[in-house]
Amino acid sequence: MASMMQPFRTLTAVAAPLLRDNIDTDSIIPSREIKSVGKRGLAAGLFAGWRYRSPGTRDPDPDFVLNQSRFAGAAILLTGENFGCGSSREHAVWALAEQGFRAIVAISFAPIFQDNCINNGVLPLCLPRGTIALLADAILSAKCDPHLTIDLERRELSGAATSAAGGVIAFSIDAEVRLRLLEGLDAIDLSLRRLTGLEAFEQRDRADRPWVYL
Repeated sequence: MASMMQPFRTLTAVAAPLLRDNIDTDSIIPSREIKSVGKRGLAAGLFAGWRYRSPGTRDPDPDFVLNQSRFAGAAILLTGENFGCGSSREHAVWALAEQGFRAIVAISFAPIFQDNCINNGVLPLCLPRGTIALLADAILSAKCDPHLTIDLERRELSGAATSAAGGVIAFSIDAEVRLRLLEGLDAIDLSLRRLTGLEAFEQRDRADRPWVYL
């Protein structure tokens, strides 16, 4: 069965700065906004507590970054430390993905949220606090193009804003995570790739421990 994940190779998109630390999954998608177990219908509830003037309404707060015309269609989010902490709800990543975000650039991630990103084809990219602050300051400047380019194959981040951080920014990423995102591989795809080895192990194990297979 073919993977449903979209490969991530190179992305050029508007980057929206939301520089807050410890943004938890309930802030990303409040529980009141989760009305199904599916991946669709969540985008409108993304950051609902900050995005709208009052709970339960859809009256946009013009001060919130995603409501500003300059950041319309943003597919890269710049944020702070420990992003995605709190509950393990995968809906947080689903809401971000449905909104159009393909990459989250943060100082650090909560581990379960980071895994959920990878499993849904969203790149969780870690950069130092100072680098993210420089990028955000440049992007918030009216004179700077808010687009950034993430080249996962070359492991580079570039764009007008990166000049404030010294030019093209090289980043590191776990080799298996990079492979999964580049090729759009989910956990089932990885298992299928290792099927020959798994079958060989089972044959050896049957010979060594036949009583297990009664």
